[in-house]
Amino acid sequence: MRSYHQFRGSRRQVLQAGLAAGTIMALNRGALGDTGSPSPPLTKPIPGTGEPLPAVGLGTDKFRTSARDAIQSEIKRMRELGGTVIDTAAAYGDSEALIGDTLAELGVRADLFLATKLTAGGLFAGGAASFQRSLDRLRTQRVDLLQVHNLDGVDELMPTLQQWKRSDRIRYIGITTSRVAQHAKMADYMRKYPLDFIQVDYSLANRDAATTLLPLALERKIGVLANIPFGFGALFARLQTRALPEWAADIDAGSWGQFLLKYVISHPAVTCAIPGSTQLTHLEDNQRAARGRLPDEAMRGRMEKFWDAMA
Repeated sequence: MRSYHQFRGSRRQVLQAGLAAGTIMALNRGALGDTGSPSPPLTKPIPGTGEPLPAVGLGTDKFRTSARDAIQSEIKRMRELGGTVIDTAAAYGDSEALIGDTLAELGVRADLFLATKLTAGGLFAGGAASFQRSLDRLRTQRVDLLQVHNLDGVDELMPTLQQWKRSDRIRYIGITTSRVAQHAKMADYMRKYPLDFIQVDYSLANRDAATTLLPLALERKIGVLANIPFGFGALFARLQTRALPEWAADIDAGSWGQFLLKYVISHPAVTCAIPGSTQLTHLEDNQRAARGRLPDEAMRGRMEKFWDAMA
């Protein structure tokens, strides 16, 4: 998997290009506030329980200890802005440990919705020892959402996950993928098991899930975390020489990042988008997408046509 920040230079160029600068500045001030008292983010309910989650969270990747300060700054700022969802995995390098240290230092664990992942095979094999390792690194007694990573061992792990849920070691059970090729298999598991969440790749450029998985999630009342909403940064690379269309103001989008995230979170099935970042300016821009108006069906169609016309 490519790094979330592989294309960060492209995003920086997009943000600094000065495109529609006056609109961007006005929308950004209104969304987050100049006084440190931002408007609350939009929330969406977890289908099975009705518990509200902010519509934009924070995804992580294979972070090293050198990212400690950046991760701490982002988590601190996200919490100040009303964000709560953090997604990580046992296989993501030092990420669990960095997040756990940060939550302990800031004293905010109880305020956050913490999700991680495990697998049935590989270096971080599933089972009690693997899960305990995650709990130790995250410095917590339970996680809010435990997911089977990339569908690796769903059948083997599901009875154990269900037992951990009954014993209150986890609150929700999920499965994940970041590959279109696994969508059909994920749909089979969605029909087979009483899942609380799926995590799936979905973006303006990658809309396969909207046909294959998101309607099924609505039908079965399964929450959806949307990963790779920027296509590992490739969408920014494609947009960096283009001006934000004037009609983006109709959905209170003041940047390409907000434009792309608002498309994702406006889908009725999507509970929360989890863009990854290691820069505070990107985190703040992402969080602004959870403010203001979202696209309706007609606007979503307009956004799709706009993107497809660039092909």
